[in-house]
Amino acid sequence: MTVRGWWLVVLNVLIPGSAQVLAGNRKLGRFGLGCTLVLWALAIIAGAVYFIWPQVIFSIATNLVPLVIVQVLLVAYAVLWVVLTLDALRLVRLVRVGPRARPAIAIFSVLLMVVTAGGAGAAAYIANVAQSGLASVFSVQAAAEPPVNGRYNILLLGGDAGPDRDGMRPDSMTVVSIEADTGRATMIGIPRDLQQVPIAADSPLVGSEYAPEGVYDCGSDCQVSFLYPRVMAFNQDLYPNAEAEGSNPGVEATKDAIEGALGLTIQYYVMIDMQGFSDLIDALGGVTIDVKEELPMGGDENLNEVEGWIWPGVQHMDGYTALWYARSRHTTSDYDRMERQRELQTAILNQFEPVNVLTKFEGIVQAGTQVVQTDIPQSTLSYFIDLALKTKDLPIDHVELTPPLIDPEYPDWALVQQTVADALVLSTATEAPVQ
Repeated sequence: MTVRGWWLVVLNVLIPGSAQVLAGNRKLGRFGLGCTLVLWALAIIAGAVYFIWPQVIFSIATNLVPLVIVQVLLVAYAVLWVVLTLDALRLVRLVRVGPRARPAIAIFSVLLMVVTAGGAGAAAYIANVAQSGLASVFSVQAAAEPPVNGRYNILLLGGDAGPDRDGMRPDSMTVVSIEADTGRATMIGIPRDLQQVPIAADSPLVGSEYAPEGVYDCGSDCQVSFLYPRVMAFNQDLYPNAEAEGSNPGVEATKDAIEGALGLTIQYYVMIDMQGFSDLIDALGGVTIDVKEELPMGGDENLNEVEGWIWPGVQHMDGYTALWYARSRHTTSDYDRMERQRELQTAILNQFEPVNVLTKFEGIVQAGTQVVQTDIPQSTLSYFIDLALKTKDLPIDHVELTPPLIDPEYPDWALVQQTVADALVLSTATEAPVQ
């Protein structure tokens, strides 16, 4: 009976339902076996599809309806495993098992039930977290945009609404230009103090008080980063459909300015709230940066009331330190800060390893819903996840539109656009490394 008991317990784990077919309720056993075979078949098919056509799996993982179905199935399997395990334990007839084996069989059965049913329940919970996160961050109303000249151009904004500022304005601006086929990316750094910016011809800003002649130009008070707070505060009516499309008037005005400045079509934007940025980094387990020079954390121009220092060398930073690495300004220039922010963005991208994301999934999603705003549609997420995995394995090119190449007060726009065009052509022509 002891040997029989161990066999029933092990069979219940390896082939749920088999214990009942052999020694108990065969109707329940056949149902359990059928569910087990279906689960195995689904797992094998999912694994095969992932290696052949991963976008199908990404579509399921980023679509609300399939996520709900997966969640229901996982909960059902968790309940089934509990029922089958308890029934298998009943079939063991512990009173007829050797006295020394009784506690071992009972504990082993309970542990296996926790692993199987608990694992299914945890997976169902992750599916629920993913569902709520997707609904909070990504737009349902926004329409999918096609690539232009084989590229997707995404405006990445670092919003800073610190206590020393009236409202929020983009503290950093980067256009990430990605080849639609290969995933090769070029990051174009845009100074926030860029002036005399030409506006896209079809923008509602053209002919308005902002750009009566098509150029946003009113001296030092018309830096490109000022467009966002001003439009949000005074002229949201210029972009009446922005909210319905998953954006806002300030973002749309900034996109029009960047399109005119670079000569590129911007399909989407992503805004990261720098105030909550540290939460995302902490959720990822920190980020590793090679610091080139000492940087003050806080303080004023005279370095009074500095909270601490970031010292040179390779450091694994928590979110608070990484945020100061991106924001520190009193011993370096704005352009140095732009370079550090781009370095931090690349380092964070490298932290998105599958194991790292899965083990910290809930924290990453919770931080993301607080930190990220975007108009990227849910319907395109599977494609962009696949593209991002390609991007991660390729070198990322960088273009900084900063002095001495570009004077932000008196930019040579022909030079700006030619520099961007040359960088994108070079990126396309550069052969990707063999994987």
